[in-house]
Amino acid sequence: MASVATRLAKQKNLKVEELKGAREEEEEGDKEQNVLSFYSDRVALIFCVIHTGNPGVVGFYRTFMQTLYSMFGCCHPVWAVSHAGHCEPPHSMDMVEDNFSAAKRDVFGLNGQIEHKLAFIRRHVPRETSLVLVGHSIGCYIILDIMKRNPKLKIIKAVLLFPTIERMAETPQGKVMTPVLCHMRYLAYLPVFLLSLLPAALQEGLIRLVQPTVALLSGNCAVNAMYMGGQEMRTVMERDNITIEKNIDKLLFYYGASDHWCPVQYYHDIKQDFPRGNFRLCENRFRHAFVLDAGGDVARMLFKWLRGDVRTWTLADVDSG
Repeated sequence: MASVATRLAKQKNLKVEELKGAREEEEEGDKEQNVLSFYSDRVALIFCVIHTGNPGVVGFYRTFMQTLYSMFGCCHPVWAVSHAGHCEPPHSMDMVEDNFSAAKRDVFGLNGQIEHKLAFIRRHVPRETSLVLVGHSIGCYIILDIMKRNPKLKIIKAVLLFPTIERMAETPQGKVMTPVLCHMRYLAYLPVFLLSLLPAALQEGLIRLVQPTVALLSGNCAVNAMYMGGQEMRTVMERDNITIEKNIDKLLFYYGASDHWCPVQYYHDIKQDFPRGNFRLCENRFRHAFVLDAGGDVARMLFKWLRGDVRTWTLADVDSG
């Protein structure tokens, strides 16, 4: 089945590798938890790409993505890709390098994850397609870095949910997790390793309420997630005010009212530093890990924020085409 991206590429005379069909892509997301997408065969002018938190397993975002896709009338594709090394690759994929080589190049570190997302966009999204980026937690930091590294991307909106974009180690949760992730994470590997030895059926039974967690028990997935977390504590220090200022009209920030990864004071600080910015404080008691119990509610909230603009952008793209 020809994908939306392929049809759009043909329409605009772009040379783009053919992607999988929507139903097939969903099944692959279920089975391997690498890429999850929702789209139809309609020609799409706007792509929505989700950038996950840590752990970066797209299965956690299924309800959020499916609801967002449905609210927009199944007209705009919604894609997400797991963080590199946070889930087992498909059995059909030829691994060109082993874990040692990947670790040497720091593929699973924060910088490697940013490059991983840029490569995904370059490979799967036609160059002239408009993008709506939605980030969650460290995914917000990744989005800001993407905007800095590739300012030519046609990003029309970036929504940053519960953004961990500054002083992570100084937050209440950061003070607890920094010693664990930076100095004692090797102690946490043993129980993860023991769990990974259990039969798959037993693993799923133990954590049935959070099904995507099964992906983290495979191979080095949990190890890679903790390694990335340690880098976050060391790297995410100062807020990137230059990139924010350059893209202030495209950015929408949503802060939690009781977020231990991003205190309310951070909301007040950034709002004071950028009076023109679009900053919102949660009034619905959503927690930082909203995808576990409020994915649909947050998606409906995003739809209300974006629907007018998306309609305007779509008409503008049609007129310009």
